[in-house]
Amino acid sequence: MLKVAAVQLQAFPGQRDKNIENCIKMVEEAAEQGAELIVLPELWVSGYYLSKEQFQLLQEVPTGETVSLFQKLAKKLKVLLIVPYVEGENENLYISLAVIESTGEMIAAYRKSFLWGREKEIFTPGERAYNAIDTSKGKIGVLICADIEFPEPSRILALQGVELIIVPSVWSYGAESRWDIQLPARALDNTVYILGVNTVNEGSCGKSKLVAPNGKVLCEASRTEQSILIHDVDLSIIQDVRKEVPYLDDLDEKLYPKAALFEMPKV
Repeated sequence: MLKVAAVQLQAFPGQRDKNIENCIKMVEEAAEQGAELIVLPELWVSGYYLSKEQFQLLQEVPTGETVSLFQKLAKKLKVLLIVPYVEGENENLYISLAVIESTGEMIAAYRKSFLWGREKEIFTPGERAYNAIDTSKGKIGVLICADIEFPEPSRILALQGVELIIVPSVWSYGAESRWDIQLPARALDNTVYILGVNTVNEGSCGKSKLVAPNGKVLCEASRTEQSILIHDVDLSIIQDVRKEVPYLDDLDEKLYPKAALFEMPKV
C-alpha cells in the first residue's frame, strides 16, 4: 500500500518566495499525515498567466534553487517528491518537472511535450518521449497537463509497466468537463492509477483527483480551495482489474502494433 498526496495550491503570479513558503508548509503537512509520494501542480512556483519576459525571470536549470531546495526537503521528510518548475536552456523555456527520491537524489526529469494555447507562444515543447521511472515506491510515469489529453503517452507508459501516472496541471474551468472525462478514461484505457494535481484560482478548476485502474474516482479535492488530497494506492489490485478488463492483453498487433507506440514523432 502506498499513500500518495496531491498538493492543490494557489499560485500567486510572479511571487516565487511566497509560493515556495506556502508550498513547503503543505508538503510538510502531507508528510505529517503519512504521505510517501507527494505531487505539486504545474507552474506552481511561478503562476500561469505571466508574460514570456516574466517567465524568463523565473527560469531555472535542473540544479537550480527550487529543485535543490526540494531535494533537501525530500531527504529531510523521507518522501518521494514530484516538483514542476520553469526550466531555461539556452534561449528556450520549458514547463518541466523533477522526480526527487526520498534520499534527495533527482532520479528523473521531464518536459511537457504537448503545449496548450498561449503556452505555444512562450514555451518550447519537450521531446515526445515517455519513459517509466523506477522509484522506491514503484514504477511511475509522469505527464504534464495537456499531455494526458492524448491517449498515446499514457498507453506508452502502461506498456512499459507503469502502475501510476502522475499529471501535474493548470486545468481551466472552461476545460473542466475534459478533466472529469479524460483522467478516468486514461486510467481505464490502461488499467493504471492516475493522479491529477491541479491549482486553484487563476481560472483553474481544482478538483485534483486520484482515479483507480477501473476508472473509478477514489477521491477528489475542492474546485476552489487549497487542500491536501491524501489516499492509499493499492498496486496489488491492478492485475485483478486487468483480468476483468483485459485491454492491454487484447491489443490487436496487426491493427495496433505495440512497437509503433514507441515511435511517436519528435517535435
